[in-house]
Amino acid sequence: MNKSILMALAILCIVVVTPVHAKESFPFGPGEQMRYEIHWTMFFAGYAQLKVKADTDMNGVPARYFWAKAKTAPWVDNFYKVRDVLEAWTNMDVTHSLRYKKDQNEGSYHKKVDLLFDTDNNQTKRWARGKLQHVIDQPDEVFDPMSILFAFRKQPLYVGMKFKSNVTDGKVSVVSEAVVEKKENVDTGIGDIEAYRVRLDIKHLSGVFKKSDDAELLVWFSADERRIPVKVRSKVAVGHFTMKLIEYKPPRT
Repeated sequence: MNKSILMALAILCIVVVTPVHAKESFPFGPGEQMRYEIHWTMFFAGYAQLKVKADTDMNGVPARYFWAKAKTAPWVDNFYKVRDVLEAWTNMDVTHSLRYKKDQNEGSYHKKVDLLFDTDNNQTKRWARGKLQHVIDQPDEVFDPMSILFAFRKQPLYVGMKFKSNVTDGKVSVVSEAVVEKKENVDTGIGDIEAYRVRLDIKHLSGVFKKSDDAELLVWFSADERRIPVKVRSKVAVGHFTMKLIEYKPPRT
């Protein structure tokens, strides 16, 4: 189950994709909170949280602020403790990222990443362990692994829709793709929810996905105006994980 908690949270964010010129009003806002249980194969492994925090500014630019945390269950802490925090800031229209931070703490492994988006020069600058390690030229509109999830939620969904968008972690920049496959009911901690099942392109992902010929990655979004990510499921050679919504708090009105 090595790094499965961070992988579950990151995968929920990193390859969900969207057209970049959405005009619909946002189904999310400050105060929204989502809490998930994570299972690796049949075992309960931990929790993940997603929050939309109060609007702020980033280097003088008005910004939306997204926050996430993953943590292992107490029984997992005994041999592999995980406490990971992700933060992301976008412009107010959520058309591109401004900054992305990752504080990764897994067992004895600790790493902090700070990814800055230079929109004037179309570049990203990735700092890790206090040093500038990567500078990459980027398209006009590019998202980080966290904010792409919320950019996707701006879009009305229907079966057969296909999406693509630019996503970067500061080391590589890719065009990710996804397709809405079908609508089905999902059992969650807040009841049965009708949801769209979205299959995600994982050919750009590394690790166990790259090594598994039959790997797959699915995300379910509620089939209403909220478009809440209610479930994530992966299959790889070493098993599968499921991340399921157990609590939801709507945005403040």
